[in-house]
Parts: sequence; structure tokens; C-alpha cells
Amino acid sequence: MKKLLFSSTALMLALSVFAQQRPQTPPQTPGTGTQMPNMGNLPNMPGAQRQGPKAYKDVITSKAISKTGLFTVHKVEDKYYFEIADSILGREILSVVRFAKVPAGAGYGGEIANQQTIKFERGPNNNVFLRTITLVNQAEENQDIYKAVTNSNLNAIASAFPIAAFGKDSSGVVIDVTEFFKGDNQAVSINPNIKRRYSLSVLAQDRSYVAKISTYPINTEIVTVKTYQSSPVAGPSIPGLPPAAGIAAARDAGAVTMEINTSLLLLPKVPMQRRIADKRVGYFTDDFVRYSDSQQKVEDVSFAVRWRLEPKDGEWEKWRRGELVEPKKQIIYYIDPATPKQWRSHLIAGINDWQAAFEKAGFKNAIVGKEWPENDTTMSMEDARFSVVRYFASDIANAYGPNVHDPRSGEILESHIGWYHNVMKLVHDWYMLQAGPNDPGARSMKYDDQLMGDLIRFVSSHEVGHTLGLRHNMGSSSQTPVEKLRDKQWVEANGHTASIMDYARFNYVAQPEDNISRKGLYPRIGDYDKWAMKWGYGYIPGNTEEETKLNSNKMVTAALKENPRHWFGTYESGNRVDPRSQSEDLSDNSVKASEYGVMNLKRVMKGLPEWTKEEGDQYNNLATMYGQTLGQFNRYIGHVSTNIGGVYETFKTVEQNEAVYEIVPKTRQKEAVGFINKNVFETPTWLVDRAMWNKFNNPISADPIMSLQERTLNSIVSTDRLGRLQLSAERFGADKAYTAMELLNDVQGTVFNELSSKKAIDTYKRMLQRVYVDRLTSIINPAPTTGGGITISFGGAASAGIDAKKSDVTAIVRAQLVGLRSQLNSASATAADKMSKIHLADLAERIKVALDPK
Repeated sequence: MKKLLFSSTALMLALSVFAQQRPQTPPQTPGTGTQMPNMGNLPNMPGAQRQGPKAYKDVITSKAISKTGLFTVHKVEDKYYFEIADSILGREILSVVRFAKVPAGAGYGGEIANQQTIKFERGPNNNVFLRTITLVNQAEENQDIYKAVTNSNLNAIASAFPIAAFGKDSSGVVIDVTEFFKGDNQAVSINPNIKRRYSLSVLAQDRSYVAKISTYPINTEIVTVKTYQSSPVAGPSIPGLPPAAGIAAARDAGAVTMEINTSLLLLPKVPMQRRIADKRVGYFTDDFVRYSDSQQKVEDVSFAVRWRLEPKDGEWEKWRRGELVEPKKQIIYYIDPATPKQWRSHLIAGINDWQAAFEKAGFKNAIVGKEWPENDTTMSMEDARFSVVRYFASDIANAYGPNVHDPRSGEILESHIGWYHNVMKLVHDWYMLQAGPNDPGARSMKYDDQLMGDLIRFVSSHEVGHTLGLRHNMGSSSQTPVEKLRDKQWVEANGHTASIMDYARFNYVAQPEDNISRKGLYPRIGDYDKWAMKWGYGYIPGNTEEETKLNSNKMVTAALKENPRHWFGTYESGNRVDPRSQSEDLSDNSVKASEYGVMNLKRVMKGLPEWTKEEGDQYNNLATMYGQTLGQFNRYIGHVSTNIGGVYETFKTVEQNEAVYEIVPKTRQKEAVGFINKNVFETPTWLVDRAMWNKFNNPISADPIMSLQERTLNSIVSTDRLGRLQLSAERFGADKAYTAMELLNDVQGTVFNELSSKKAIDTYKRMLQRVYVDRLTSIINPAPTTGGGITISFGGAASAGIDAKKSDVTAIVRAQLVGLRSQLNSASATAADKMSKIHLADLAERIKVALDPK
């Protein structure tokens, strides 16, 4: 096998934002509970006296308690020793750090706290070095450029250990790891950004210790108790994580104690064969830069993250022929015994639902969910060999599905799904709002166990999908024609979206008269998911990585042509203006789907007082669900708005010779503006229920409908959107594109329709008209900013940072204001209603000042 040089940050996707640099901690005074220098490193300090390796029997004495595994672990009184075989020295090992037990406010037991790739190697002067491996670049050893790559990618030595003794047969080394694991060494401890988040400072060594070290054939598990000095002030916000919260223990004791589990997991000697990623199939990826002598430019290699799923010995040919075979190693997810018993079977069902998808890849019984064997004392949920759905006692309404994988190949090694107890509130509220008009069971604040179990099952399937390597497929629902969502027979057979990985939630398009059952309301594993499993885990011919990549390309192109429901689309890669790839939307026509959604929300509004009623409740339920109703309505507005200035992004290959980017048809954009005008800028009086508001909304608070109207107008009439419309008109022509002038005229016609009708202008419209004028004013007189201009990205989504002064937008807006001022002056002169008269005059004066600020 050719030797490859690798270099990468082996952090899990959820922790990719965390820093990799080790903080400098000054030496502290003993006896004060603060940190001393790592005693394991003292012999290497300048001037220190050091002894050479001792005889094995003098280190590993008769008092030793020894366990064999990845490392043979010896406990001699209060010291721990690793005996590292020569065959393990130089092997890459994944260090996965998890919280086992934490104080309130510092995350949850089972959550990941760090991940790095390390290796132990022999160093000079009878030392063993621990290096952290950073995977960024690669070259094959037989290439001349290998030397250059080697010279530019030296891995850091994170720690050094004096060799205490050589192995019994001199085939390994023995090192003392007690102080190393007792201390705060970054490679095997909490990531520094997490420490900053929770305001953890220096380690208190007199209150920190190694609790237990267990070892198994491919992994060694170290449980430590660490106490950090801490202030009660919450740490800084970390991108990608929820806002930091204070820790009560820091306030009460000035210290925080955590139990931490560090898994040292041996990576395969021969990495799994990589599957080169394809943007048309939504897998998480890892990557590196490849160098070779024959290149004229470097190659960015991106490969899919997936489990090593292989046929049993002797069944490879059957599998290649397309026959169903048993996997060599089944994917097993265990259910945390902290999970309430009534939900366990539903979580397991969500896992087992993937069995049918794996059959498309040629494997039967590939995946299974099981309850944790609570009576088996040899198993630990922190053991890196086991994948677990961890149940967190948390008020967070969420769940997440990470994975731990080999950064060299993308091979998933294990996963700990995080399941927050309060996710049930999330699915309850979604289901009441979206399915309440169709399902009587949704019309209460507490669901029966069967309904809640069904909802848990769909979330379980979604999160398991992530741990199998799948990203969100926000575009999947766009492949379902909107009227099919009201076709009982079709939607109950096919589901309302082709992917459980979509944020499609429930079928809010279905109307009560359609008589659609829960089968047509729930999401499920669909056509895309089965296709994605086939691509990621099925057989693709090819004797080399390049051959497999070419055959994969043909396979994907053919699959998309065969069934449009195989399509993958997401805004998470940067393009947020494709209306097909949106969160929480449904169908191929978000305008029509939202019209149906509004019809159902009006039914929900009428039902809320009764549906939210619980004895003793002080209208908290009603306030919450009214707010959720507003939120759902706001989602519909967002789904529709994305069509205005929207751009379709459909990845193609050169063999297809087709456009990747197309604008949303002009007719659809005009329909979208019509929806906004009708449902938002014409006041949605069905949401204005003052009798309901008087039960939970203080009259001096902001009017929720005014706030919604203002947000929508500021979003629709923005420099960015107007600029996108003009750019599209220039590229595709005004006959095909919806222009900025057309948008302003269409919006203004509704916002100021009283100018022609001569009707009195009510409070809502006066507010909206002021917002409109102020918005246009801010475009021609923008606040000072740095940068500007349009950034063009080749090979990806464009970032439209419009500088209004350098585009046609300013001229168009100025002309709009000039014309509007003339209309306002005329209308003000003839207005009969006094409030309307002074309001119109005020607007005209505002425009005058804006046009000539001097």
C-alpha cells in the first residue's frame, strides 16, 4: 500500500469553530488548589535530574492491577501506567472527550467537549511523544513533492513522557500517565472555547483526579474528575452554540467540578475507501488538499462521511450483483436508560425505519435500535464503541445528531445523538398549528402517548439520518406538486415530502374536507433518503478512486433524470435565495401552499381559546400558541418573499451542458408580491383579536401585527433585493425578469391605495406608509458603511452586497419618491379625514427633506 502524508483538524462538525491552540497556564503555588506544572513533564525541564528506564518489575510491581486492551493499563497504588506496544506506536488515535457529569448550567452529560487525532511515538532521550495530527495536506510517499509537503506540515508535540520501563519482552514501552490525565492537557481535555464559554479558569489539582481507566481491544476510556476555578459571570458567545448561561456552582463555590470521559479510539490501520462527494447528494463531508508531481494545480478532495458498511465475508459478489446481503457489522444505536419508558419504543422505531432505506443499498438488517442493557456492567455509554441516543433533562426544545468519524476517510465510528426532553413541546406546537384543522387529536395542550410517540418517531428518524452522514435536504419538499398534498390517495402513499431530512414538518396544505389521515400528515423516510443511502452505501463500480468517482457522476445524473424526487437542495451551502430550498415550507409552489396554510391558520385562531384551555392556567397557553400562530404566519410570508428576486440553483455537470442558475419566473414573483399585498399590507384582521389580546398582551406593548407588517416591508423593499432584481433584469431581460421598478409600483399601489380611493387611512396603514417612506429614504441616504460593491463568486452562490450609490437602485428609488411626493401633496389637499390629511402632509415633508437633505 502506498504511504500517504496527511494533515487535518479532526474536530467533529459541530465543534469545527473551536480553537485548536493550547492555552498557556502559568505555574501556581502548591496547596492553594491551583495548577502545578504537569509532573509527567518535569524530568524534561532544563536542569532537572532524570533517571533512565527502570526494570519492568520495578515499575509494574506485584501490586499492579493490570488490564489488557488498546493499551495495557496498569494501576500501581495511586499511579496509572500505559504499556504501549510497538505495533501501536505511530498509529493514529482519535481522542474524543465527552462530559459524563456536569453541574447545572454547563451543558449535559454525554455531550462532546473536544475531538482531536493524536499518536504516540518514540522520541529521543528515552521519551515518548504525543503528537496532535492536523489533516490538511496529502501527498504520496513516492512523489518528489512529498518532501515539500512533509517540510510544511509538521505536527505539534503536545506532550512528552519519560519511558518508565520497556515492556516485558522489550516490544513496547511503559509510561506514567497519571499526572497527564489528572492535569488539563488540551489533546485529552475540554476544548478551550468551551472553557471560555463557561468561564473556567485554572485547574485545581488538589480537587482533580483520575477516577477510572478501562481498556478494550480498540479503545481505552479514561474517566477523570476535574475542578476549575470559575467566576459566576457567563462566558463569551461562541458561534454555533446557544448563548452561554451562568453556572450556579461558580456563584456558590467559585469553582466548577465536572466528570469527563476521554475515549482513545484506535483508527483503522488501513483507512476505509473514500467516496468522493457530489454536491447533488447531501452528505456531510471532510476534505484535504492533494499534491502530486503531475499536477498543474492542487486538488481539493472532498469525501462523504459514512459508516463502513460491508457485506459479510463470502457475500461480496452477491452484493455487487444487487442481491440483498447481511452486513459484516450491524449499525446499532442504544437508547439511554434515562429515557422515559413510554418513549423508548418510538425512538427505536425511528431508528429501524432506516432499514428499508439501507435495502436500496443492498443491505438487510443494516441498522437496529436497542434498549441499553442496564444489567451489563461491562458496558459504558461513554465507551467509544457504542452509539447511544442520550436523553438530556433539559428545557431546550431540540435534538441533534452528530457523528464521530475518521478524518482520513470519512468513516463514521460512533454517534451520541442528543435528545432534549423538551423537544416534545416543539413537536406539539408544530402539530397543533399545522395539523390541528385536520386531526382532532392535535387540539389540546397534552397529547396521548400514541400521538406524541408518533411525533417522537419522526424526529428520531431525522436525527439518525444525520448520524448516517446526511445533511438537511431543504429542497426535497419542492418536488411535490402542491395539489398532490390535498390528494388523499397520493399523499398517504408517498408522503408530503420526499425526505425525512427536510424541515417539512407536517402537511399544512391539507384542508379538512380532504379527509387526509395522519399517514398523509406526518413526514417519513422517502424516495430521496432511499436514493441517498444507495449512493452512499451501495456498490459503485471502479478499481480506483477516480474510476468510482466517474461512475458515481453517471449514477447521480441518471438518478435525477429518472426521478426528480431524488433532488437535493439546501440553503446551508450559502445560496439563500432559491425558494425551492427553504426551511419549514412545502410543495413546488410556496405561494399557493401558503394560501392553503393561511386558510388553516384562520381555523386555528378560532380554535385556540378552546384548544389551549387547561384548568388553572392563567392564559399562558393561549399567549404561547397565539405567538406560535404569528410565527407560523411569518414563516409563510418568508416562504413567499424568497420568490421575489429569487434564483434557482441546480447543480449540473459539463456533460449535461445546461444552466445551473435561473431566475424565478416573472409570473411567480408577481404572484408572490400579490400574496404579500393581500395578506400582509392589507391588514390581516383575522389576527387582530383584541378580546384575546386583553388576556395576555399589555396595550402599551408593541402591536404584534404592526411589527409583522414592518418587518415584512423592510425585507421586501431592501437594497439587496432591489439590486438582485436589477441584476437579473440585465442578465435575462426585462421581459423575463421582474424589475425593481415593478416591485416598487406593485407594493406602493397597495400600501397607498387610499390615495386613489379617498378613504380614511387607519392606524395600521399610516404606520405602514411611514415605514415605506422611511425605507426608501434610507436607501438614497444610507448610513455610512465600510466596503460595499457586488461580490461575485465563481463556482458557488453569489453574495449580493449591493452598493446603492453604484447601482441603478438609487435612481429608481429617488424617482419613486419624487412621484409619490406629488401624489401625497394632491391627496393631502383633498383629504376629508383630518388625521389622514396631516399624515399625508407629514409624509410629503419627509420626502422633501430626504430628496434635499441640505
